[in-house]
Amino acid sequence: MFDWDDKPELNITPLVDVMLVLLAILMVISPNIIYEELINLPKGSAQTQVKEKKEIEILITASKEITVNKQPFELATFNDNFLLFSNQFPSDSVVRISADHGLDYGDVIAIMSGVKRAGLTNISLATSN
Repeated sequence: MFDWDDKPELNITPLVDVMLVLLAILMVISPNIIYEELINLPKGSAQTQVKEKKEIEILITASKEITVNKQPFELATFNDNFLLFSNQFPSDSVVRISADHGLDYGDVIAIMSGVKRAGLTNISLATSN
């Protein structure tokens, strides 16, 4: 007769063995599986080439001598002369200002405001490491 007080014993050893074998097989085979699907991408309607942005480099020395792309400018007339000079560049041109560290902050800001008045807004200040 069946004894209802006996608790059944669950043996999961064969299940664990099978899972470990499948895991080992998967680990050996998975690096060798290469999945490749060929896709034909559509062509764009407008085929324009990427244009490089022109750069304007402004150097300001400790004696307040200004050179813009190796052309000398004077501090007193910089705003007017730079406005005329910047007409040959597009408005998204990059302007890099390199100023001597001993200069007055106001002098550098005056140059930067002249660049902004000329319509160029992509301005960066160069620093040393």
